[in-house]
Amino acid sequence: MMYRDLFEFWKNERDSDKLVKLPPDFYLQIAEYIKKLGEEERMLDKKTLKASLLRGETRNVKRMIYELMRIRYKKFVQIWAQGKKVPPETLTPQEEKIFPSSSSFAEAFQNFASNILRGQLPNVGVERTFRRVTVRFLKDVPAIIGADMNAYGPFKSEDVASLPVENAKVLIKQGLAEKIEA
Repeated sequence: MMYRDLFEFWKNERDSDKLVKLPPDFYLQIAEYIKKLGEEERMLDKKTLKASLLRGETRNVKRMIYELMRIRYKKFVQIWAQGKKVPPETLTPQEEKIFPSSSSFAEAFQNFASNILRGQLPNVGVERTFRRVTVRFLKDVPAIIGADMNAYGPFKSEDVASLPVENAKVLIKQGLAEKIEA
């Protein structure tokens, strides 16, 4: 991966309303690129012009990667909020593993991005099961994305639904639903 390649992917993702298809090894290449930049930087005298330019390149690369991943994250959330599925052809293998298996999409994506920015390709194959609770809605509630990354709702007052515990707690605390004892 070169700077100009990353720039093109970033620009295309930024300028498109849809998810851009990335190469399957995109994150691996990015992690290797950042690792290589870090190794090069460690080998140079920090006071030289080359070291200064390398630090600037590293800073710009990390900014572009962070922005690209933030844009993709927003697009994923928008797709899920509309109750649609993310087109599988637009996901890298790592993204495919993150999204359905994570308890907190935001947390998993943040950890994933953090690892990439450190030059490491994270292990993302961890599975998690979700406890559920049955609630009765006291007020109308728009559709939500559950902790299990599934879409739920919209709900009308008096509707009954089984939701992940994390979501039910929030709804109960806000006075929008009440737990139904089994």
